[in-house]
Amino acid sequence: MKTSEKKQQKPPQKIRLDKASRQLILQYPDGDFSLPAEYLRVYSPSAEVRGHGASDGTLVTGKIHVGIEKVAAAGRYALQIFFDDGHDSGIYTWAYLRELCEEQASNWQAYLAQLESAGQGRDPDESAVKFIQ
Repeated sequence: MKTSEKKQQKPPQKIRLDKASRQLILQYPDGDFSLPAEYLRVYSPSAEVRGHGASDGTLVTGKIHVGIEKVAAAGRYALQIFFDDGHDSGIYTWAYLRELCEEQASNWQAYLAQLESAGQGRDPDESAVKFIQ
């Protein structure tokens, strides 16, 4: 196993939920990461979001206001995150959380591009209107 793979499988040294800012803060020996609830929700590893096959995933929209109610250990290998919209079926392994940390900027840009392409938005109270000329 590569050193980078071992690093990714280790749990963070510290996990803190900041409900006010709707962020999960993960502290690793090589740095701290803040993951917004919306980001974690739209990248949930659940079958509901990812689907059961390679192309079955669902684009999650309208989660700009989502928060995290609580987090709980899922064995010794992961976290379960309970969101205030009722979603709680995603099990975030240590490796997946680390991947989300390291690829946050590119993942977020890809998500925004998917939303735009689908004519969807982050805010559930807004809808896109296209004017036909």
